[in-house]
Amino acid sequence: MEIKDITSLAGRIRDNVSRVIVGKDDIIELVVISLLAGGHVLLEDVPGTGKTVMAKSLAKSIDGEFKRIQFTPDLLPSDVTGLNIFNQQKVEFEFRQGPVFTNILLADEINRATPRTQSALLECMEERQVTIEGETRILPRPFFVIATQNPVEIQGTFPLPEAQLDRFLLKLNIGYPEGDDAKALIDRFIQDNPIEEIGPVATTDEILDAQNSYQKVHVSSAIREYIARLVEETRKGAGVALGVSPRGMLAMVRAAQVAAAVAGRSYVLPDDVKRLAVPVFCHRIILTAGIGTNASKTAEFVNRILRTIPAPTEDPEARDEIPRKA
Repeated sequence: MEIKDITSLAGRIRDNVSRVIVGKDDIIELVVISLLAGGHVLLEDVPGTGKTVMAKSLAKSIDGEFKRIQFTPDLLPSDVTGLNIFNQQKVEFEFRQGPVFTNILLADEINRATPRTQSALLECMEERQVTIEGETRILPRPFFVIATQNPVEIQGTFPLPEAQLDRFLLKLNIGYPEGDDAKALIDRFIQDNPIEEIGPVATTDEILDAQNSYQKVHVSSAIREYIARLVEETRKGAGVALGVSPRGMLAMVRAAQVAAAVAGRSYVLPDDVKRLAVPVFCHRIILTAGIGTNASKTAEFVNRILRTIPAPTEDPEARDEIPRKA
């Protein structure tokens, strides 16, 4: 798949989801970037902002299998991954697949499940496989997790551990509709539910092709050094308990490559990195209580780093290093 094909594919999916979600084109595009990069997305926001609708709209835009898990405190790991059941007629155990055996998985209110159940997703998200009683089973490809959580309610919830958060490529906040978008949302939903009217605009084979092709996007040595310096800076300072991991650094590279391809470019720009810094880095950073640990404080910390570290500029003598636009 060529760069222009990735651009076209992302545009079709984005436009289809935009028929349901009003005024959130940038968020939709970031979700599509995560999908095409082979990552996962965590949507965190207050109830009623469209997290579940966003996930369902994306799932309906792709001609693949979609399953949903409503996470609750009594959910067991086997309810997620599956289990072996004894068949009395055959006098043997047979495996019954859990909902993770799908292409797109909506993990709704993931922070309501116990840590034991949350951890059942770790292997699935990172290695695209499930190991039960010593036997490993490969998950379908593509495999994309969209998880949602409500940051307001504390009672009956279990915060995701850092190891789990690090598995998400992006963490996004949809936010409330603003200005004319609120009225447009009423107009769109007043008679019909538009999510019932949209159909698939992409196949799973196209998604897989894009996931195997975005590596063609060029990342110059200056951009690589820029990303490495940003990551290193997240680990410095008296108020930092945990900075961005090497996994997070590589996640930024992948996301930036896909963002460039979606924009129709065969090379990454510093603006791609700046745009993705908050959704890629923030959930991987822990600040001490003295500075604050909420999302806005972490975003301020990342934005301050972006202002501190100078972005690379194109060297006229090195233009041949940057491929021409596809």
